[in-house]
Amino acid sequence: MPRKPLIAANWKMYKTPAQAQEFTRNFLPLVANHTRDEIVLCPSFTSLSVVIAAVTGSGVAVGAQNMHFADEGAYTGETSPLMLKAIGATHVILGHSERRQYFGETDEIINKKLKTALQHGLIPIVCVGEVLAEREAGKTDEVLLRQTRGVLAGITSAEAAPIVIAYEPVWAIGTGKTATPQIASDAHKVIRGEVAKLLGPAVAEAMRILYGGSVKPDNATALMSETEIDGGLVGGASLDPQSFAKIVNY
Repeated sequence: MPRKPLIAANWKMYKTPAQAQEFTRNFLPLVANHTRDEIVLCPSFTSLSVVIAAVTGSGVAVGAQNMHFADEGAYTGETSPLMLKAIGATHVILGHSERRQYFGETDEIINKKLKTALQHGLIPIVCVGEVLAEREAGKTDEVLLRQTRGVLAGITSAEAAPIVIAYEPVWAIGTGKTATPQIASDAHKVIRGEVAKLLGPAVAEAMRILYGGSVKPDNATALMSETEIDGGLVGGASLDPQSFAKIVNY
């Protein structure tokens, strides 16, 4: 079975509920007959319910940008997987580079979140990737192998089917720099090779690995035409409905 591409919009800390609703109203007609790719919108927590209601019946899915690893508890400011499931979210981004950079998330924490997401039937989009200093030092492969092992620790082959990995070259996020299709493809091969060692070749072959680093309408086709790239995790270019629709319709 060929891997079905997934294209996710990560809106980060942008859009009020009204703005999110307006985006969705304008975006859905632009992808109304689109079946080739799985489309996921990931708004901030305050807009999740609004967007979930707006996409009902459209085939577009909705995910959260983060979640806690506990089902409930005294964790002020956090959101649990049970809460996400209760409102109809189906996906969740875990371990985004900004969560690692600004909020101290480690592979161990991301791994705990991943296990909880799988337990509750959420589709996890798990992020890995190197920063500029690591790339310039020739440590890209080392970083990707370490992070892939870390986030997948203790996951069995039987559990792994829903997992999506997103390769984020951190040096290309919000900088306007983009990894060339070849650089991205090579990184995806490293990740897929490690997944094969950890979980077996069949799991690795079926697992979707997305590219996430300044994906735009003008580079989407070149990136998505690489056989190793199974879709995109799109940041800034997903904030405009026309722009994101162009990426989806590459």
